[in-house]
Amino acid sequence: MPGGLRHLGEGTAAALARELKEELGLDTDQLPEPPVLRWVQDQTTTRPGSTEPFERLHLIHTLNVPDSIRSRIATTEQDANDTTQVVWVPLAQAAALHLYPAIGSVLTTPAGTSIGPVELPPMVDGTYRWR
Repeated sequence: MPGGLRHLGEGTAAALARELKEELGLDTDQLPEPPVLRWVQDQTTTRPGSTEPFERLHLIHTLNVPDSIRSRIATTEQDANDTTQVVWVPLAQAAALHLYPAIGSVLTTPAGTSIGPVELPPMVDGTYRWR
């Protein structure tokens, strides 16, 4: 899943738009509706090879990307040295994958079933393992 960090002084919407542009070549201004914050997930885990805690707060958005725009999105991650492939899979299939952040269990929740973002159980060493 595309993701990234906010720059100092950058708002969440601007950071999301920048990361999607950098990683996928996706211009969020071309979408029929703005991205929607759906889930929030706190993470405190230990990364392999480190003894220091790794902490993040994940703000997970959903996007309505029409086929006409999806067909123009990059097929490899644009800002990665390893040319990670970009693939589109049905939500039910994505829900069964080892995702980061760990949101598989909620991917099949119908859009619009909550009023605001839902706080997911935190990612901790006992519930998430790095690969």
